[in-house]
Amino acid sequence: MSLICPLNFDKDSLRDQVRETYERVVLDPQGDFHFHRGPEYAAQYLGYDLAALMQLPAVATARFAGVGNPISIGETDPSLGAIRPGQVVLDHACGAGMDLLLAAKRVGNTGRAIGVDMTPGMRRVAKQAAEEAGLAGIVDIREGVFEDLPVDDASVDVVISNGVVNLAPDKTQVFREIYRVLKPGGHFFMADVVVQRELNEEVRANPGLWAACIGGAMVESEINNLALQTGFESGVVTKRFNCFYNTTAEEKVAKDLFVHAVNYVTSKPASRQH
Repeated sequence: MSLICPLNFDKDSLRDQVRETYERVVLDPQGDFHFHRGPEYAAQYLGYDLAALMQLPAVATARFAGVGNPISIGETDPSLGAIRPGQVVLDHACGAGMDLLLAAKRVGNTGRAIGVDMTPGMRRVAKQAAEEAGLAGIVDIREGVFEDLPVDDASVDVVISNGVVNLAPDKTQVFREIYRVLKPGGHFFMADVVVQRELNEEVRANPGLWAACIGGAMVESEINNLALQTGFESGVVTKRFNCFYNTTAEEKVAKDLFVHAVNYVTSKPASRQH
């Protein structure tokens, strides 16, 4: 199981590698990385509306490095939930803020879009992008990590997450935090990396492969199991993405692992208050 990292795993090294990687993305978004970036990638591989992305500040879209399209969940099937005017949305590990700005546009002036990130450069870029987009009054950028969110209990309508749960050494704690901050009936829209079969211990014990979004990837079936164990309703995978096509990350693993990404949605039961 990849829900918790192996014993003696160097969590500090992983966090340092992740922070260093994304600080490099801030400084040089066109640099050499193991993952795709930018608005053209988001549109071509992940199904974002390129015209909508072109209306956002380039400082945010150029540094986008997500693996799926959680914002799109509910667009074709409203029964799955949707981001609506007046809601509070949280993007945990928001990066440069592309998804966060799209969410802010949807919640409008009566709503709020909170972004939490541990990387100083990404927080700086996200704030700049919100100001350039005229959304500074809606967007709230906070320093923090997804295992300990700086957000009040039961205060968020929708949590969005794009390509970051795989980086968590303790995914159970991450899901508990998401559950804690969601209002009863609130939705969790997640896009994340998955693999076809369980990774071997050598791969899962390698912080470098975790930082490459592979070592900590869950088997697809683990996602819903984890959600149910946390207290969420049974969720569904709504879409799959070949987000690592033609990248160095794809070359690092066996082909039968079928490393890809999924959109997944679940919700906090309306009757539970904890």
